[in-house]
Amino acid sequence: MYSFVICIYLMAVKLVSLFNKKVRLMVRGHAQVFRILREHIEPDAQYIWFHAASLGEFEQGRPLMERIRRDHPEYKILLTFFSPSGYEVRKNYAGADVICYLPFDTPRNVRRFLKLAHPCMAFFIKYEFWQNYLKGLQRRGVPTYSVSSIFRKNQVFFRWYGGRYYKVLTRFTHLFVQNEVSRELLATLGIHNVTVVGDTRFDRVIEIFEQAKQLPLVEAFKQGRPVLVAGSSWHPDEDIFIPYFNAHPEMKLIIAPHVIGESHLTEIIGKLRRPCVRYTQATPETAAAADCLIVDCFGLLSSIYRYGEMAYVGGGFGVGIHNVLEAAVYGVPVLFGPNNQRFQEARQLLATGGSFEVTDAASFDSRMDRFLTDAAYLSDCGRRSGEYVHSRAGASDKVLQAVGL
Repeated sequence: MYSFVICIYLMAVKLVSLFNKKVRLMVRGHAQVFRILREHIEPDAQYIWFHAASLGEFEQGRPLMERIRRDHPEYKILLTFFSPSGYEVRKNYAGADVICYLPFDTPRNVRRFLKLAHPCMAFFIKYEFWQNYLKGLQRRGVPTYSVSSIFRKNQVFFRWYGGRYYKVLTRFTHLFVQNEVSRELLATLGIHNVTVVGDTRFDRVIEIFEQAKQLPLVEAFKQGRPVLVAGSSWHPDEDIFIPYFNAHPEMKLIIAPHVIGESHLTEIIGKLRRPCVRYTQATPETAAAADCLIVDCFGLLSSIYRYGEMAYVGGGFGVGIHNVLEAAVYGVPVLFGPNNQRFQEARQLLATGGSFEVTDAASFDSRMDRFLTDAAYLSDCGRRSGEYVHSRAGASDKVLQAVGL
């Protein structure tokens, strides 16, 4: 039944690809997978396979890949993605030897993929539970691990009708989960090959923190004034923080919108009532004269957070907040919208007093007022935020030690 559903899904994807550019990229990428494996997999090499659905899962797996590459050069890395938003961004990632899409989970694809890739070990990041791949790996005796996975009681595995679904979890050699709740839930299914190690994303954001780029343009912009860095913002977020910025000349604002398109950038500029400049068009002189810096390019946000006294992370008025850890690691208080219940790190940050939920403009305004007028409070909130992140490092080392690497 499962394989039949996968085949139906595959046909639906091909149909949608006729009208959707992103899906069309995925279909084209899938068509190249077996050629890539034939041309680039070395028959006598030992490959450790990492599978990440998309970019977020890639960042969770990245610390493991880079430690293996550094400490165990006898292994090569095979990296697969399911989503174009992961593959298209990281298809040239230097930390892996072979990068491709993961073919759909049909029995025929699984047999072809595993025969060509012949992995000696496999890591599936977070929510990746592909039944036929896991079954194929188990049959071949390949040690297979779930890393940074997190389980909740409302997931299908724990429903009354979940008996046929939870068996996929028994295919893993070991599951490295983020919290004790996940371990306890798995125990109710009789799954005990589980270790609580935390989330490898903490190791990744700490690495980014330690390697953060110096950005002379942002330094010129700052001019010694308090800066709010608004990262991954959407329209509802901007409707909250831009009016406050317009009314408070004592602060500066950096906006790194989630969608960088001309129409969105034009809309942002139209809402601003103070001097602004786009990053790609700025010079040190024009940046210094501006009150708002609009980041209209990718790859800088994780380093830009270091220049803020406060951070706002977008998405909380839509499908869900983006990466709060990227900001919190710099020891700044973090604000975000109400759709944060599914994000463990956000909920824990709220509990520490290092971050704050805003539900509307009034709640945002009152919190910002205190940040700008109470330096001791601002400093204490930032300290709590930074300590939360740095105290949770080490998940990657625990995983690798447990698997013998």
